[in-house]
This record gives sequence, structure tokens and C-alpha cells, in this order.
Amino acid sequence: MDEALLHVSVAVALCFAFVNGFHDGGNVVATIIGSRSMHPYRALLFATLAEFIGSVVIGTAVAKTIVDILNPEVVTRLPHRGMSLIVISASAAAILWKVPTWFLGLPSSSSHAIISGLTGAALVAVGRGGVDVSVILRSVVVPLIVSPFLGLLVGYLSFSVIRAMAGQAHRSIGRFFVAVQKPIMMTLAASQGSNDAQKAMGMIALVVLAHNGHGYTIEQLPSWVVVSAAASLAAGVAAGGLRIVKSVGYDLFRMEPVHSCASLLSSTSVVLGASILGGPVSTTQIVGASVVGVGASRRLSSVRWGSARNIGYAWFMTVPVCAALSGLIFWALKAMVSY
Repeated sequence: MDEALLHVSVAVALCFAFVNGFHDGGNVVATIIGSRSMHPYRALLFATLAEFIGSVVIGTAVAKTIVDILNPEVVTRLPHRGMSLIVISASAAAILWKVPTWFLGLPSSSSHAIISGLTGAALVAVGRGGVDVSVILRSVVVPLIVSPFLGLLVGYLSFSVIRAMAGQAHRSIGRFFVAVQKPIMMTLAASQGSNDAQKAMGMIALVVLAHNGHGYTIEQLPSWVVVSAAASLAAGVAAGGLRIVKSVGYDLFRMEPVHSCASLLSSTSVVLGASILGGPVSTTQIVGASVVGVGASRRLSSVRWGSARNIGYAWFMTVPVCAALSGLIFWALKAMVSY
């Protein structure tokens, strides 16, 4: 039973990585497509390649943060199947939230979804002591709250600086912004790939390391975990990444290449920094916030605030829905699988 649950939990975590790419990949290419700077399918191809490379290359700091959310002193009292049930519940809850929001074209945060799911299942499994509140506050809550405001601020400032420097330039400068944003988009895709794939890596690390008895560090994490999570995320981006493009790339405001360039530059700096420092941030929030910041810098009335409000509602609902759903799934699974 333990071996079977181990394999199921790894499979569900990889399904979460796929759905994550399926849902969130569009955020990376939304502005470059919305500004008509790159053909949608070509943009998605380059983003998919960059997502995989970034997932494999840019460390495992975020995965360690995911592992550290659970209190090892309490959680190690659980048998292996208990940890498997927590990971299955958290991943399944995130998937069940991400799929309908993708269908509705509403960007939602994979970080909020998986961390809320992990917390909800752990609380039902072992109570409040199963979650390390200090890690959640320091390494999760602060980055998740601060990063969208950073995206908004950096987006606003980036476009302000670009407008001051190139505002009087000939319209042909638009070709420069079309060209320069392509490598920036790929850097953003690599950064997002690293941050998002590591969430699945962290979930797999919890069950693999617990099963092997190595405790809750990721130094012994097998390379197949990194590669499989990266491949699952990249496959998801390739399969469904364009669904969210309309909400971010078209609905917030009418975008030109210069606006897309400013947004991509802002998003990349925030997401890449978070991936290196180990902060599991939401690329969805950061890209959306940077687009709003760029639009507001251009003119407040140019932002379609109704669309921004609808996106905000989806972000807000992610935490309670995923936490409650994960706890409910764990309770149901525990009733079927004794330990």
C-alpha cells in the first residue's frame, strides 16, 4: 500500500505541474502576443523550451521552501502513507481549482493553490502543529503579498523611464521593442518555469524523502524528480497556454510593443529574483500587476478596471477554496485508507 500511494502521489503532483503549465503558461506570452509582436504559436514554442530549461537549471530553492512549510517534528510522526495522502490531497485540490479557472479564462495563482492545499491537508492530518507558521509568514506570505505590488510598481516605473527616454523617438523605434522583448520573454519563461516546476518538485520531495527516511531536506532529491517536473510543466504550457492570453494580453488595456516590453522586463526581474531567493511567487499575479502598472503609467483611464477586478476575485478565492477542498479530500481519503 505504501509503495502504491507513493507512486500515486508522485503522479498527482506531476499532473499538478502539467495543469500549472496548462493554465499559467499563457501569462508569459500574453503581452508579447497582445502587442502583436510575435505569432502566438511561435511564442508558445519558445516559451515551452525556456520553461523546461529554466526548470532544470535555476536551482531548487523554491522546492526547499515548499518542503519547509511542514513542521518535520510533527509530520515525521505520520506513517509514509499519511504524507502521501497530504500530497495527493493538496495537488488534487489545486488541480480542481485550476481547471475551471482556466476554462473561464481567469488567471489564478498556482502558488496560492498548492500552498493553501498543502496547509489545509496538513491541518486536517496533524493539527496546527503540522505547519511551520514562521516559514509560511517569512518565505511564503511575504513574497506572495509583496511581489504583485513590486510588479505593479516596477511596471509603472519601467514604462515611465522608457517613455521619458524614447517618447520623442521616431515610430520606427517600435521595431526595436518588438525585437528586444523576445529574449526578455524567454528569460521570464525560464524564471517562471523554475519557480513553478519547483512547487511540484517540493511536493514530490515530501513523499520521496519521507519514504526513504532522509527527513525533510532536498539534498538527496533524485534528478528524475527535477526532470519529470520540468517536462510536465513544459508539456502543459505547450498544450494549453494560450487560453489565458486574452484576459492578460487583451482585456486589461490595448497594448503596443513598448508596453509589452516594459511589462516583460518588470515581471522578469521580480520572478527571477524570487526563484533565486526561494520565494514561491505567483507569476500570474506579477504579470497581471505589471500590465496594470504599465497601463496606469500610460493613463489611468486606459486600464479596464472591470477586467482587473475579475482577476482579483479569482486570486482572492484561491486560498480559502483550495485549503478547504484539500482538507476535505484528505478527510475522505483517510476514511478509505487506514494508517
